[in-house]
Amino acid sequence: MIRFTLDRRAFGALVATGLLLGSTALAAAETIKLGVIGGDEEEIAEVAKKVAEKNGLTIEIVAFSDYTLPNEALDRGDIDANAFQHKPYLDAQIAARGYRIVPAGYTIVEPIGFYSTRHKDFAALPEGAKIGIPNDPSNGGRALHLLAANGLIKLKDGTGLTATPLDIVENPKKVTFVETDAALLPKQLPDLDGAVINTNYALGAGLNPTKDALVQESRTNNPYGNFVAVREADKDKPFVAKLVAAYQSKEVADFLAERFKGAVLPAW
Repeated sequence: MIRFTLDRRAFGALVATGLLLGSTALAAAETIKLGVIGGDEEEIAEVAKKVAEKNGLTIEIVAFSDYTLPNEALDRGDIDANAFQHKPYLDAQIAARGYRIVPAGYTIVEPIGFYSTRHKDFAALPEGAKIGIPNDPSNGGRALHLLAANGLIKLKDGTGLTATPLDIVENPKKVTFVETDAALLPKQLPDLDGAVINTNYALGAGLNPTKDALVQESRTNNPYGNFVAVREADKDKPFVAKLVAAYQSKEVADFLAERFKGAVLPAW
C-alpha cells in the first residue's frame, strides 16, 4: 500500500484554499427577482432563466397582470428588474411618477395589431365604428399611430408617440374610441367593431397576430422594443449584464421562432 504524508502546514494551506474557493463560488452566485407580465412574456423569461443559471445568476420570476405594477414593484425594491415595457411607456411612467428606472438591454418586440370579430376587412370598417384602444398614454398613442398609418384617421403634424384622440384632425368615418385597460380589450372585442390589442394580451386570448390581425405595426425600425429595466442605482451591477445576456441569447431567439412563429421577435 502506498501512503501519502502531509505536514500540518501544507494541510492548513489546502484547507484555507478550499474554503477560499468555496466562498468565491458562493459569492459569484446571485439570486434576483424579475418582474414580467404573465403569459407569453413569462414563458420567454423561463427560457432566459435557464440560460442565466449557467452564468451563476438565479432568477425568481414574478408575474404581474397589470402594466402599472412591475415599475411600482421595481421602484419599491420588491423586485430587482423587470422585462415588459418599451421606451415610450417607461418615459410616460417616469414623467407621471418620477421613477428612477433605466433601460439595460433589449429583449423582444411585439408588433401591435388591430383585431375584429365583426369585420374581415380593415378598409371596410363602417361609419361610426366603435374602436377600443389602450388607455395608457404610450400604448394609446401607439394604437392611434397604427390607425393613422392605415388611413382610418389623421393626426396633426408633429404628434409624438403619446398621441391622444385630441390629436386627431381628420376622422372621415367618424369612428369613436373606447379607451380602456389594455388587458381588458380582448374581452371587450365582441362588443366593439374592433380594437388595437397588445400582442401579449392577444396571444393570451387565443388570437394569432400573424393571421388574425387585420393590420399590424411594421416589423422593422419599430420604436416599441421591450427591454430589461432596472433601478438607476443598479445599472452597473454584474447581475444586470448577465440578465441582458440571457435574454439576448441564441436559446431565447430559437424559442421565439419556434413558439411564436413571427408574432414575437428579437429586439436586439
